[in-house]
Amino acid sequence: MNSDDFLKKEVNRRRFLQSSARNAAGVAAGMIGVGLASKTARASANEKVTLAGIGVRGQGRFLTTSMSSFADVDIATICDVDENVLPTTAAGIEKNQGFSPAFETDFRRVLDDPKIDGVVIATPDHWHAIIAIMACQAGKDVYVEKPVSHNVVEGTRIVEAARHYDRVVQSGIHQRSGAHFQSAVEYVQSGKLGKIHLAKAWTIHRRKNIGHTPDAAVPKGVNYDLWLGPAAERPFNPNRFHYNWHWFWDYGTGEMGNWGVHMLDIARWGLGVDLPSKVSASGGKFYFDDDQETPDTQLVTYQYPEATLTWEHRLWTTHGQEGRSAAAAFYGDQGTLVVDRSGWKVYDQENAPSADTSEQAKVHHRNFIDCIKSRNKPTADIEIGHISSTLCHLGNVSYRLGREIDFNPETQTCGDDAEANALLSREYREGWELPTF
Repeated sequence: MNSDDFLKKEVNRRRFLQSSARNAAGVAAGMIGVGLASKTARASANEKVTLAGIGVRGQGRFLTTSMSSFADVDIATICDVDENVLPTTAAGIEKNQGFSPAFETDFRRVLDDPKIDGVVIATPDHWHAIIAIMACQAGKDVYVEKPVSHNVVEGTRIVEAARHYDRVVQSGIHQRSGAHFQSAVEYVQSGKLGKIHLAKAWTIHRRKNIGHTPDAAVPKGVNYDLWLGPAAERPFNPNRFHYNWHWFWDYGTGEMGNWGVHMLDIARWGLGVDLPSKVSASGGKFYFDDDQETPDTQLVTYQYPEATLTWEHRLWTTHGQEGRSAAAAFYGDQGTLVVDRSGWKVYDQENAPSADTSEQAKVHHRNFIDCIKSRNKPTADIEIGHISSTLCHLGNVSYRLGREIDFNPETQTCGDDAEANALLSREYREGWELPTF
């Protein structure tokens, strides 16, 4: 693949050359004094995993900075369509690894680089699948943030690409790596709660009103056409850009794809279930008078043969369920277990066990690096991430249609329901369709 043949806009060469000069200077400085000691303390070159970050504001900054702290990892390049965010992210990485990564503003140049072993994707949701699939095609391993896709069809395609190209693909649902989440699920599945026919997941907190903002000129240093990618062409609006893209259907998946995927993943893991046969959602945008499109209140019911799973979010109050703001609960006829990021506790049992919190993110990132080396499946393999992301997508499909939907877990379609099936995918802007293989 030669990206020069199909680049739509020229990459900002000035910034790239400037960063390359800084990198060279950093390497030279690293050959003497304290720099030499720091460099030799890190793993030798043939033991290193060389990564690139794609989308490095916010979560992408956290991920690349975290992984750069590992002695056997180099973050060689960071890429973002907004070149203004690159220096801040680079500074944190340089502090960890002793040199600054190179800058890019087009991910296709990153995928063309033969020295890159893997990519860390933390773009808006509508870009996850296209970049992940293209990375697999380019022979890169992938860490892709949650939800792993923007819709159900994209998720199936990433799984297929990972298997077809024999790539390690880790989903960013890092709670899977937390020892206390693992022990909670072990307890749930041990039978000690008795028969469990209901699990709940939720997040309840106050989000901010984003207001009403008119369209505006594209900020300097932003490749907005590339940011849009597969989404429909429309004027730039700051309310649809950094972070707030979560709340617009063209780019994000609402709170379901933001917090929902984390807690629903734990709930379905504990129940031992995958995809449901029926999904029913209700709710609305009741509280906020602003530009957001996604609901601030949403309840979803997932039907399985022997259990029901529910999701709830309220983004305008702080009074949670079971005394917790974001959690999963398992209700058995011999006890109840509630788990969140702070730990877990069993209720309605004598000498009820509990557990405190555990490290999650760092362990998850380490697992990705170890699997790149071992070629084992990671803790949150892409198929796990796809199934949990699909729960969120189905909840949104039912909400947007305003009715219950039937779902076939085998075909991953809604049968002959044309309206529902249409929302399992999306319309792609010409030139940005899902890659085929």
